[in-house]
Amino acid sequence: MEKYLQDIFSKQTFSKDNFFLIAGPCVVESEEIVMEIAEKVSGICKNFGIPYVFKASYKKANRTSANSFTGIGDENAMALIKKTGEKFSLPTTSDIHTAEEAKIAAQYVDILQIPAFLCRQTDLLIAAAETGKIVNVKKGQFLSGPSMKFAAEKIIAAGNKKILLTERGNTFGYQDLVVDYRNIPWMKAHGVPVVMDCTHSLQQPNQTSGVTGGNPQLIETIAKAAIATGADGLFIETHPNPAVAKSDGANMLALHLLEPLLEKLLRIRKAVN
Repeated sequence: MEKYLQDIFSKQTFSKDNFFLIAGPCVVESEEIVMEIAEKVSGICKNFGIPYVFKASYKKANRTSANSFTGIGDENAMALIKKTGEKFSLPTTSDIHTAEEAKIAAQYVDILQIPAFLCRQTDLLIAAAETGKIVNVKKGQFLSGPSMKFAAEKIIAAGNKKILLTERGNTFGYQDLVVDYRNIPWMKAHGVPVVMDCTHSLQQPNQTSGVTGGNPQLIETIAKAAIATGADGLFIETHPNPAVAKSDGANMLALHLLEPLLEKLLRIRKAVN
């Protein structure tokens, strides 16, 4: 594991052979939900020796409909993410959308996440790099794994080598995504850890209802294949009750299903190592 990942996981006890997990709700809905998820997931990961990063978006800037929930307020949400990380001794991450947000969010989280649609935005990548934080770039739905070298090169040129790349599927027609698992070894060839986003890769965007659909019943399939093909980490959005989640409920994993899934994935990891 790269030193910059070892550093953020320094407060956790974990097996060096395990994958790491980035997980949490899609967006900060309330302190109660955030704390419930972090407590449950951190307990599971501690038992399994899995390094864990708590994830929640402080703002949802990319929504299908103007009527969709976007957040409880940036400062309130970022403060809750930081409070959660401190309470459970976890590193944290959230996505940013503009160059101006980079410095602000860097005061609250350990990893700055670049949304897939923004992975080519040079100013955003440079601003994130200049904070000195780890930068996790999600591969655009319109890009190949090899082409992500240019995103990594922009961050490195700005003086930051602390990079993660995340696979999250490619656009397949107007309302679906498909995962090409060749992208995992292709992106690993750039010399950085690669994460598989097991939930957003199952989205069904651009629905006429104004709400993104999904195929959460395939999360286990996506995760198993990712571990088998060499992913270093997994990204899984989870919620106690996805049906009432305020964002991306159609493709989130129900919280009670996370523990048995991780147990299966650890067996696969052991078999392929």
